[in-house]
Amino acid sequence: MLNTLKLTDLESAFDRAIAHWHDNDATFDVLQGAVNPIALELAWRNFLLWHEEDKARRTDIDDSAIATVKRAIDRLNQQRNDLIEKLDEAILAELSKSVPEPATEAINSETPGSIVDRISIMSLKVYHMDEDSRRDDIDDDHRQRSRHRLAVLRLQRHDLNVALGQLLDDYLAGTKRMKLYKQFKMYNDPALNPELYRQKHTVAGRTE
Repeated sequence: MLNTLKLTDLESAFDRAIAHWHDNDATFDVLQGAVNPIALELAWRNFLLWHEEDKARRTDIDDSAIATVKRAIDRLNQQRNDLIEKLDEAILAELSKSVPEPATEAINSETPGSIVDRISIMSLKVYHMDEDSRRDDIDDDHRQRSRHRLAVLRLQRHDLNVALGQLLDDYLAGTKRMKLYKQFKMYNDPALNPELYRQKHTVAGRTE
């Protein structure tokens, strides 16, 4: 199942992709065919989101620039959530080809797409913690602390990857039922965010 979906060895695949994006001006043109394309695009969105969030924490730039960054973060977060759902839909479609309708009602609290999302975020943490441990402007205590955290992050990521495989095996064995869950994010929807639809009504009222 993992091989069919190209979800094997995500740790290594994401490590290579993230290193490539950092070294090549964030160009999304790596590992095509080696890993699930939706999973790779999800990792790409998290890569972009990570660096926008770094910018949002700067204190040496104008507030208007932070507002622009915040809007970019909202947009990327929406794309990220859309890709999680798209990956789950692809996995469920693949399952439906080979697995009969399971009799069980047992479900998992987290979907495969959400686990892949967490693995990609953990991979970014691994990259940046490793980078931090190699800095030449830190003392030995700082370096050892970063190396310890890097080891913990790698173990946690490995556990997530194992959990993903076990969950997909459960689906294949029919011991768990996969369900799609929609995020229905409201903050980006002008029809659902009260700060947006109230503004729209106010402007319309003034126009009249």
